[in-house]
Amino acid sequence: MAGAAVSASSGAMNSVIAKLASLLTDEYTHLKGVKSGIRWLRDELGSMNAVLQRLGDMDDDQIDVQTKEWRNKVRELSYDIEDCIDRFLQNHSSGDANANLLQKGVRKMKKLWENHQIGDEIKQLKERVIEEKERHERYKIADRLMVAPQHVRLDPRVPALYEQAKNLVGIDKPREQIIGWIKSEEKQLKVVSIFGTGGLGKTTLAMEVYHKIDESFDCRAMVSVSRTPDIKKLLRDILFQINEREYEKSNDWEMEQLIPKLRKNLEDKR
Repeated sequence: MAGAAVSASSGAMNSVIAKLASLLTDEYTHLKGVKSGIRWLRDELGSMNAVLQRLGDMDDDQIDVQTKEWRNKVRELSYDIEDCIDRFLQNHSSGDANANLLQKGVRKMKKLWENHQIGDEIKQLKERVIEEKERHERYKIADRLMVAPQHVRLDPRVPALYEQAKNLVGIDKPREQIIGWIKSEEKQLKVVSIFGTGGLGKTTLAMEVYHKIDESFDCRAMVSVSRTPDIKKLLRDILFQINEREYEKSNDWEMEQLIPKLRKNLEDKR
């Protein structure tokens, strides 16, 4: 069981490191504030991944409870980082070439806000990585594994796998199928779940659907929910995308105020 768990952890981490590397290409060099955080994350996660790979060579009874706990937390962290990266890449993919000047202006403003949000998320992710790094040192995991800290060498061909959604093979069919489900004329509420292991492009697929159905609905919102979400921030993020004027007043609102406001803004809307 340990081998499978570690394999999943290391596999997810490999995917994250590859995507971080793709963000360090020339295409994103103008985002300097974000870039330094991405480089730091890549280097730190590379060291953690070396330990995960070492754990993969050990039997279950050789791994103590504290080390297993650290491994599981690192795996959850890698999933959250991957979600953040996927949204970042999708937000910076090319928009609709046929959009008019007003639409392009609105998209530019939203992209600036999304960049700010991504920057904040990277800061939070760095704090979590530091926490796991300190936990690693506190538990003396490297000493228990009798392995020296090392960095993972990344195959330079890997970042080429993570291109914009329009270049991803096989995304059109599932995207159109999901859009068909969402746009059907049934009156009841719907939930469409996209599930699978890390690195399959779930977030990219969801973002593609989101961008394709904008004209079919009165309003829409895209948010990312971590395993330990800040519900108030989550509700404010949704409100921002639905009604910016209400959002500007919501700094001091509690959830008891946010929820009715969201309900009111969504009444009689598709």
